[in-house]
Amino acid sequence: MLNQRLQQKLLQKLSPQQIQMIKLLEVPTLQMEQRIKKELEENPALEEGPEEEDIPGENEDEQYEESDKDQEEFTLDDYIEEDDIPEYRLQAKNYSKDDEKRNEIPFSVGFSFHEHLESQLSLRDLNEKQKILGEYIIGNIDEDGYLRRELINIVDDLAFLQNVETTESELEEVLAIIQDLEPAGVGARTLRESLLLQLEKRDNSLPSMKLAHTILSSHFEEFTKRHYDKIISRLGITENELKAAIDEILRLNPKPGGVYSDPYNKTSQPIIPDFILELLEDGFDLHLNSKNLPELRLSSAYSEMLHSYSKDKSQKKEMKDAVLFVKQKIDSAKWFIDAIKQRQNTLLLTMNAILEYQQDYFIDGDETKLKPMILKDVAEMTGLDISTVSRVANSKFVQTHFGIFPLKFFFSEGLQTDSGEEVSTREIKRILQDCIENEQKRRPLTDESLTDILQEKGYQIARRTVAKYREQLNIPVARLRREI
Repeated sequence: MLNQRLQQKLLQKLSPQQIQMIKLLEVPTLQMEQRIKKELEENPALEEGPEEEDIPGENEDEQYEESDKDQEEFTLDDYIEEDDIPEYRLQAKNYSKDDEKRNEIPFSVGFSFHEHLESQLSLRDLNEKQKILGEYIIGNIDEDGYLRRELINIVDDLAFLQNVETTESELEEVLAIIQDLEPAGVGARTLRESLLLQLEKRDNSLPSMKLAHTILSSHFEEFTKRHYDKIISRLGITENELKAAIDEILRLNPKPGGVYSDPYNKTSQPIIPDFILELLEDGFDLHLNSKNLPELRLSSAYSEMLHSYSKDKSQKKEMKDAVLFVKQKIDSAKWFIDAIKQRQNTLLLTMNAILEYQQDYFIDGDETKLKPMILKDVAEMTGLDISTVSRVANSKFVQTHFGIFPLKFFFSEGLQTDSGEEVSTREIKRILQDCIENEQKRRPLTDESLTDILQEKGYQIARRTVAKYREQLNIPVARLRREI
């Protein structure tokens, strides 16, 4: 049974212009150039060049629209048929805006890591079954050069996927051949095995090499935990002998596959700053880095086409489709030009607020002068929404006279000192890093010692907070920083 009823709803919808503006805010300068070129290719009503003061037909077009109010009006609905769905409704993004994925262009340079191993394996004297086993093992070696999968699981994989019956012992034989390939240490199942394989390919006649081999094979756990006193006691060696052996171990590569995999499987994105900040005698000069971005304007040819139509009312019915197409392209071009201008204004507004807030830091680049600043602070200064500030700060860089920095670098939480002054957590991290760099490597500073140092300087901070900051700086605990 059908029922009729009235229902009142409050909805908030984004217009196509707002969606376009949001997307453009997230785009860095490098991709903005590509985005503009794409729009120029797709929209013939948009062209490069400075804006003309008086585009032919523009004023007449406005007069035409005013005088033709009683005629049929054209809206966005005229451009989209009932079966058409806007493109932005067909796109799904299942990841955070802050983790915006970039489209990386793949390129091919020489041999990949696995191709390098396969080419070496093909030169070995192997039967057909061993070649199959060898190629499958190489396929399971990761980019670091390790075989992470258990051999018993590879036996099952070969039986089910390739109908090849084999045993662990047969795989061990083929794996031994692969471990003899270059780079040294490839095909190992653990770090210890990889280091031992690399040592075996070196000159084992040296005393330090023999001792290094003994340490890795018999005292690896003590070595990883930096229990050097135990190693000296158990092997009956001197401290200098231990230091020479450790130096040999440190020359080994913990990721042997990285030598070949990095150049071919990882694309490097150049950093092009979005802002250029210059320190002059009379103050700062901040401007957008838009030297590679072309100026945009409406096509005069399309404006003249619409103008000529406005004078010929007799052909209105016959030329409706052509007029709709021209008007759609002109409106789209106007939207895009306005969105570019609004993007530039928003970027400059946000960066000027950051500059004003962190002015002391931008003078000489001293990190201790960075003030605590969060997105909300900039949003209040600019009158923008926090989400807008977040989009501007994401994937944007500024060039200063002391280096290029991401905008996110200038945002940090605050911590209060004994005097009640609010300082940036980045200042705390800088002090921690300086203390650890200048510590005695034989007796590195523990988290408790670092906490005491900071508290003596007036920073009220807990030991667990010090440990958290140390981990964020990728600094290991004191025991693992110990050196002889």
